[in-house]
Amino acid sequence: MNEAPNKKDPWWKRWFINPVLKQLTQGISAEKLAWTIAIGCGCGIFPIMGTTSIVCFLAAALLGLNQPVMQVVCHSLWPAHLALILPFIKFGQSIHGATPITGSVPTLLKEFFASPWQFTQDYWLAAWHGIVAWALIAIPLIFLTRLITLPLLRAAALRIERRKGASA
Repeated sequence: MNEAPNKKDPWWKRWFINPVLKQLTQGISAEKLAWTIAIGCGCGIFPIMGTTSIVCFLAAALLGLNQPVMQVVCHSLWPAHLALILPFIKFGQSIHGATPITGSVPTLLKEFFASPWQFTQDYWLAAWHGIVAWALIAIPLIFLTRLITLPLLRAAALRIERRKGASA
């Protein structure tokens, strides 16, 4: 599996599948890789703009997970991250019985760039509500993602081992 990337492979295979398979051939277990992917999915949708890379870095460092795979998963989820910020905040506000914020992501971004400090003062509680909602959703998401990815990774690892055995 230490071959040069095949330029004929689709982009998604070169950027997502091949790096994961490479990790399996370099001694990382399917279990640890499944946790890396699952926690990367959970942290990749953290509802505070501009923090997912740091959250993923800290999670991987604290749990001894693979940083490159964690960051690939995190960054591949940026569309979901952006799409879920307001739903997380609104869900969190409904949990806490708070008044929902108004506006859209572009409006909020405009306010943020106009005055970051004022934005922080105005929306810190909404951010907290979003984090609470994220935690309620991310924890089951992490376990579900691990449940789905682990058998797939084990099967891939087994195929790699069989290929190694056949070529030896």
